[in-house]
Amino acid sequence: MLKTHIDKAKVFVTARFKSDGSVLRETIQAEGLGFKTRCELTSNELADKVAKVVRNAENGCYVMQTILKPTPVERDLPSTGKRWIQNYFRAGDRYHSELVERRYGDG
Repeated sequence: MLKTHIDKAKVFVTARFKSDGSVLRETIQAEGLGFKTRCELTSNELADKVAKVVRNAENGCYVMQTILKPTPVERDLPSTGKRWIQNYFRAGDRYHSELVERRYGDG
């Protein structure tokens, strides 16, 4: 636990999204274009101590880490007896994904 006194904190988050295609033609594709955060802190502590608090907050934020490090998504369709696992992997400097169909009981 860091013992750093923060007098006031404001965090602003801006998210940008887009979508292309048609729902009716089943060509819809949504995409996140990026996020911007601004953190305004008031503290009499040394800047290094305050920076540690911010780093810990970002590293411990489930939402930010899920965006920064793609996370597998499992989709269940029990009425069909199928489920899909979305696997993400890194190849070079880009993330790629593959959709794997599994039947219940396949792990």
